[in-house]
Amino acid sequence: MDDCIFCKIVRGEIPSSKVYEDEHVLAFKDLHPVSPVHVLIVPKRHFDNLCEMSGDEEGLDALRFIYQALPEIVRLVGLQGKGFRLINNCGASAGQSVMHTHFHLIGGRPLGAKIL
Repeated sequence: MDDCIFCKIVRGEIPSSKVYEDEHVLAFKDLHPVSPVHVLIVPKRHFDNLCEMSGDEEGLDALRFIYQALPEIVRLVGLQGKGFRLINNCGASAGQSVMHTHFHLIGGRPLGAKIL
């Protein structure tokens, strides 16, 4: 999508602090972290939200690629064996501010039982 900020980051038009990249997935540091480790994990293909992505065969493949990359991303950010939270906000009322499916990988401090 031409005007999507995450698509622009994927294409290299906007710089980011990359943590991980492969053919299908990009992970980069959040500009406004809520924890010492706060990484955004995005599929390189644009899907507006998780429901749209899950309802599409290519979207299900993209989800699989994200989950396959997750252990390496966790290792690269130093959270292996330490615990983390993986969050997806689906839709504006859930707090999704960029309409490109993405996951927040959060950790590096005790998170407790509440979401944030």
